[in-house]
Amino acid sequence: MSYVATKKLTLFDYINYSLLAIISIACVFPFIYVFSVSFTDPEVYVPLQFYLFPEKWSLSAYKYILSTNSFVNALKSTVFVTGVGTLISIVISFAFAYVLTKKHVPGRNLMLGGVVFTLVFNAGILPNYLLMKEMNLLNSYWSLILSGLTNAWSLIVIKGFLDSLPPELEDAARIDGCSDIGVFWRIVIPLSMPAIAAFILFFAVSYWNTYFNALIYLSDAKKWTLQVLVKSLVIDSDSNGVGASGGSDDRVLPQETIRMASIVLAMVPILIVYPFLQKHFAKGVMLGSVKG
Repeated sequence: MSYVATKKLTLFDYINYSLLAIISIACVFPFIYVFSVSFTDPEVYVPLQFYLFPEKWSLSAYKYILSTNSFVNALKSTVFVTGVGTLISIVISFAFAYVLTKKHVPGRNLMLGGVVFTLVFNAGILPNYLLMKEMNLLNSYWSLILSGLTNAWSLIVIKGFLDSLPPELEDAARIDGCSDIGVFWRIVIPLSMPAIAAFILFFAVSYWNTYFNALIYLSDAKKWTLQVLVKSLVIDSDSNGVGASGGSDDRVLPQETIRMASIVLAMVPILIVYPFLQKHFAKGVMLGSVKG
C-alpha cells in the first residue's frame, strides 16, 4: 500500500489562493455583465443596474444588429482581412524565418540585423501612413493586411523553432533530389504544424482585433471592421435608443443592450477558435520525426 504525501497549506497559501480567486472573479464579472445585458429583454431592462442573469431572456438586440447592413459589412470585412491576412502572414513569416536560419545565404546577417533593429525601434504612425498613401492602399483592405504581415518578435521565435529542426532531414531530402523550395514545403512545413497552429491563432487574433489601422486607413464606413463598428456603437452613439427593425415590432431597444450584443458578437468567433488550436501548443514538435 502506498501513501501519497500531501502538502500542508500554510497561511501564505490561503492568502495567495484567496487573492487569485478574487482577481479571477473580478475578471469574469465584466464578461458576465456583458452577456447578461445583451440577452436582457428591452421591456425589463433598467439602466445602470447590474445583471448577473437576465430577468427575462430576449434575442432582440442580436436580431436587430444582425439585420443591419453596417454589421454585416463589418463582419465581411473582418472575415476577409483575418482569413487572407493570416494565410499570407504564415507563409511570409515562416519563409523569411527559414531563410534567416541559413548562414550561407548572402546578406543573411544584414537581414537578421534589420529584424532585430525593428524589434527595438519602430518607424511610427506617420511613416506607415505615408507608405500606404504612396502605395495607393488607403481605404483598401490591403492596407490592413500588408501593414501587419509579420513582426520581429514572430520572426525571431519562428527562427528559433526552425533552428531546432535536425539538419539531417533536410540533407536526406536533398540527396533524394528535393530543391530548397521542396525541402521547405515537404519537410520543414509538415514538421512545423504545431508552431504553425500557434501562430495562426496569434495572427488571426491580431487581424480580427484590428482597430487602430482600420481607423486611420479606412475612410469608407462600409469597409469598417468589427472593432471600429463596435467602437462607434459603444462610444460614438447616443443613448437615446435605436428603433428595432423587423416588421410590426415598433419597440425601442435600449442602446446599452445593442452595445453589449455587438461586443459579444465581436468576441465569440475567436472564443470558438481557441479550443481547436490550443491543443497544438503543447504537442512535441519532433515527435516521431527522428528515430534511432
